[in-house]
Amino acid sequence: MKDDDETVREARRTLDRIGEEGGLSATPVMKSAAGSVRDHFTAEDADKTDPTEVWGTRIARVLALVAFVGLIWFLFGQLSQ
Repeated sequence: MKDDDETVREARRTLDRIGEEGGLSATPVMKSAAGSVRDHFTAEDADKTDPTEVWGTRIARVLALVAFVGLIWFLFGQLSQ
């Protein structure tokens, strides 16, 4: 039982030290970036009163992503020859 308490205290000290050094700060940044990408592709910045604009923005952004992936695939194909 005493070893378990010491292990728990050591683990908490280690987590506190990592948190102070900034090792755990990447998680909120990653969540924010993921939320920003999600908002971009779901057209959160479009006028919500106009469904045509919302769906047009969503479709255009998805098509742009498909074109980008296709371009990257094409370029890697050209470079690998």
